[in-house]
Amino acid sequence: MAEDTKPAPPAASGRANTKKELPEHFKAYKHVWVAVEIEHGQVHSVSFELLGEGRKLADKRGVDLAAVVMGDNRASLEEAARQAFEYGADLVYLVCDPTLAHYRNEVATRALTDIVNTYKPEILLLGATNLGRDLAGSVATTLQTGLTADCTELEIDEEGSLAATRPTFGGSLLCTIFTLNFRPQMATVRPRVLAMPEPTPGHSGTIVEHKLGLAEEDIVTKVLQFIADRDSDKAQLPYADIVVAGGLGLRSAENFQLVKELADVLGAEYGGSRPLVQKGWIPADRQIGQTGKTIRPRLYIAAGISGAIQHRVGVEGADLIVAINTDPQAQIFEFAHLGIVADAITLLPALTEAFAKRLRVNRLAG
Repeated sequence: MAEDTKPAPPAASGRANTKKELPEHFKAYKHVWVAVEIEHGQVHSVSFELLGEGRKLADKRGVDLAAVVMGDNRASLEEAARQAFEYGADLVYLVCDPTLAHYRNEVATRALTDIVNTYKPEILLLGATNLGRDLAGSVATTLQTGLTADCTELEIDEEGSLAATRPTFGGSLLCTIFTLNFRPQMATVRPRVLAMPEPTPGHSGTIVEHKLGLAEEDIVTKVLQFIADRDSDKAQLPYADIVVAGGLGLRSAENFQLVKELADVLGAEYGGSRPLVQKGWIPADRQIGQTGKTIRPRLYIAAGISGAIQHRVGVEGADLIVAINTDPQAQIFEFAHLGIVADAITLLPALTEAFAKRLRVNRLAG
């Protein structure tokens, strides 16, 4: 269902001080929830990131933070619940059912919508992974509520509503979206957009078990086989400590090899901007930005990338951004920590040689 929207106010003027009362039927909806993604016994890291952000939202609302864990293995669910508590949850809704052995949209949607209808959260957050996107859309449609996808920022406004910000118009603008007339308010956030919170070992809370009561024979889809992705060459950009990327400033596909060579010396992942994917210089899984991968490395080196908002959204969580561009007015210099006005085609080989020499010296010294 389409979201209700209202424009974010100008930063200088703010909103009127008059605070509106929420509709009476909204008062039944309380607390902030995070749907924890568990696949084959492993909790996806985006769930911990969402719990950290959910904790902030819950504190601002003065409500509890809850996690929802669903699956068929009680031991792994209890371990996921323990981790959820350590990352800030006050309570955990636990659903253990044989039909949840593998992810199936029909089963997961029925399970999550049943829990939502029973306990009524005011905010429901999911990771914008392949699984999370599939589930969030189905749940929002079933609940007939709004869903803001691929958010880059979540906030609570003066009226107590979720302000979900995401790029729009191809990433050229940031839009803040509110779900005004429906509950729960739903949003998805991609992995690595939010900072990973620090866990609190030993923190515990309340576990509420919820019975699903589905029969396998009533479910249309069946999982015949699970084939793990063992492609070791697949890009792991979201989790790399160092990333080197190139843009159109490299001028040719052959020159992109300079990015790969520097990445190889640094033990880094490599990627590029969207135009390089469109030109066929790099595969889609190497694209960095709002429509590609979001990264939070310790070091990000951007060579010949202009730094449009689509790209900025995907990289601004990096600890150190080093930008190389011949144009001193390039947008990337507005958010880079270190800017170098130079031709990347000339500078990249020099950096590669310098780093290689330094690493050789360090190895000899060690």
